[in-house]
Amino acid sequence: MVVGAVIDDNGKPICCEMWPGNTTDVTTLIPVVDRVRKRFNTGQFCIVADRGMISAETLKELESPGRNIPYILGTRMRKVNVVKLNVLSRTGRYKEVYPESTRSSDPSALKVKEVRVDGARYIVCINPRQARKDRKDRESIIASLKDHIKKGPKGLVGNKGYRKYIKVERESVMIDEEKVKSEARFDGKWVLTTNTDLTAEKVVLKYKELWQVERVFRDIKTLLETRPIFHKRDDTIRGHVFCSFLALILRKELERRLESSGHFFEWLILMSLWLIKQDLKALQEIVIEESGKRLAIRSQCFRTCGKVFQAVGVALPQTICEI
Repeated sequence: MVVGAVIDDNGKPICCEMWPGNTTDVTTLIPVVDRVRKRFNTGQFCIVADRGMISAETLKELESPGRNIPYILGTRMRKVNVVKLNVLSRTGRYKEVYPESTRSSDPSALKVKEVRVDGARYIVCINPRQARKDRKDRESIIASLKDHIKKGPKGLVGNKGYRKYIKVERESVMIDEEKVKSEARFDGKWVLTTNTDLTAEKVVLKYKELWQVERVFRDIKTLLETRPIFHKRDDTIRGHVFCSFLALILRKELERRLESSGHFFEWLILMSLWLIKQDLKALQEIVIEESGKRLAIRSQCFRTCGKVFQAVGVALPQTICEI
């Protein structure tokens, strides 16, 4: 099966979608857009998705008069000729969004420039540090490739890292200098396409928020342990996924309320669910009878437990109360 999640720009899950396991990503976006608009009675929204979700037909449908959906989408730089041959070859000055920094807590270095081709708007993005790394990696591959060519061409074609940099003529193998030069254009870059009026900087920053989608799926797979699923009926599979999605919504809402209450834990992203569950399990109540009276006695409230009750607006029971 294929599971999809729709989230808003604050990272809040809105709905989940499911398809048979052989469904290709490019066929899923338009049906989801139509269902979201109808289900939630949404007049206007902007789709942000990675390059695996789009095709020329998808763009055509999004821009059709019946839909006219704003979008920010990744592109396939190497496979789409207009991007490879026209967009990346256009000259222009980059505008700095984030400078290079030595501190790991700072955002990755980022520069952007806008390019228009045949009425379509593209944003070329570059990370200078990643560009240098890509160049050094390629230089190392070429240096190693030269040594292997001297020893003989056997095994070079089957090596994926070498294969794209060589050309075979008759029985000889040599480095394809044009290919090496062509690959250099992609160093540290990615390209977006959009039909919005947002500035290039805002377009890129919105696209980078897709990390929230990756986090959602990481949570579903690890913390919520959705996989593996062993069912024999479609409806039980859907029920299983729905329960995981409902748990995800509750977890996100609990995070929001904890942060709103000023209770932000350093371990919140990875360990919050497990630790909160353990602390809540430790909260127990027992009933005893003494001198004809029945008393309810609550155990001690440990670690995060009190903060969770406070954040969700639920009062803790008294330590001892008569029933």
